Amino acid sequence: MLELWSPAVRHGLWRRLWLALAEAQTELGVAIPDEALGQMRANLDRIDFEAVAQYEKRFRHDVMAHVHAFADDAPAAKPFIHLGATSAFVTDNADLVLMRRALGILRARLVDVIRYLARFAAEWRDQPTLGYTHLQPAQPTTIGKRATLWIQDLVLDLEDVDSRISSLPFRGVKGTTGTQASFLELFGGDHDRVRRLDELVTRKMDFAASLPVTGQTYTRKLDARVLSVVAGISASAAKFAGDVRMLQSFGEIEEPREAEQVGSSAMAYKRNPMRSERISSLARFVISLEGNANHTHSAQFFERTLDDSANRRLVIPESFLATDAILILMANVASGLEVNTAVIERRLADEIPFMATEQLLVRAVQNGGDRQVAHETIRAHSMAAARAMKDGASRNDLFDRLASDKSFGVSLADMAGYLDARRFTGRAPEQVDEFLRDVVAPYITGDALRSTRAEEITV
Repeated sequence: MLELWSPAVRHGLWRRLWLALAEAQTELGVAIPDEALGQMRANLDRIDFEAVAQYEKRFRHDVMAHVHAFADDAPAAKPFIHLGATSAFVTDNADLVLMRRALGILRARLVDVIRYLARFAAEWRDQPTLGYTHLQPAQPTTIGKRATLWIQDLVLDLEDVDSRISSLPFRGVKGTTGTQASFLELFGGDHDRVRRLDELVTRKMDFAASLPVTGQTYTRKLDARVLSVVAGISASAAKFAGDVRMLQSFGEIEEPREAEQVGSSAMAYKRNPMRSERISSLARFVISLEGNANHTHSAQFFERTLDDSANRRLVIPESFLATDAILILMANVASGLEVNTAVIERRLADEIPFMATEQLLVRAVQNGGDRQVAHETIRAHSMAAARAMKDGASRNDLFDRLASDKSFGVSLADMAGYLDARRFTGRAPEQVDEFLRDVVAPYITGDALRSTRAEEITV
């Protein structure tokens, strides 16, 4: 990603655009010598950036600086470089190429993260764990099922990336204010050749279509649409990182840690979720840039204003660079998550008696009790058991309290079967299997997996 947004790649694209324009103009009848085209082809990546800097110091114009530097390298092409074009021909079209390539890099990163999380979900498909709603203990789920929630967000992001890659248009060859007047002059008023020029250059740069109309620049709504996808990836990563940070604070699941990793310069015992915290930090930055792109679009008066330029040179590359870093971090965390089953089971044991009370209420009525009386009995003893735990009791004794209350009418032996957390996880394991097989497998293997067991999901 760093290489993609480097000056060498960006300005190499400018030269490729000038070559594509000259080649297309030649194919449509403009007399550009073969020697000129040959010199352009031979110097696409041989850019003297010191010479460019000197030209820009003279002209105070980056595109003209590169026009002159390219002409120095390809002197036979000097009369024809940038013929009929405006600066946005190279700057805007290159940005669209760069964004599409950058989305492809993020796509590969997303698939890697999904692959790691799919393996994790399969391995822990049926391990019960406390579910949480309102950040309060709720009906149990499984570790694997929770992981599928993270994966589902990333799959939706992947679909958005694919849609944006396939639909992103080229700016094309539109001229100074988008009217193609200079190219109409070049071709002696021949509208058909101007249309074909736009189509030829678009195909040479490997785009299916260009925008049918533009001002001097392509609509900055395209930037906003792309950055909404990038910000969406970061939001999904932040959701994952936030969950991991909270689970690590509970002691249930922890991000990977190096053998000599230091958590605090003062508190030597600390084990901090620093990778997940870094994901959250970077994601906050990326998400903030999505709104920036919409502000820029909204302020592009008429055919264009230049208050977008400096802003976009920061916002677009930084969005992709930060999100690339986020996905590298996320892959690292996802590939090494540590599960502390003893802690998870202890926390379940503290809460399962409360969660079993709905079923116990039914059992009490089946044993001849009054539903309203049983409800009040459960409520009173639940409050007392919870208070006792807060006051230091070593375990949840709700079942003992209910069994000793003759008005409830359910024995301790009858209650014992309700202590198995798997009784309350519903179809969570099966949902994991079905989701990995039907939704995830095509993305990480190319076709359906025959099994969703961890050892058969390749990382």
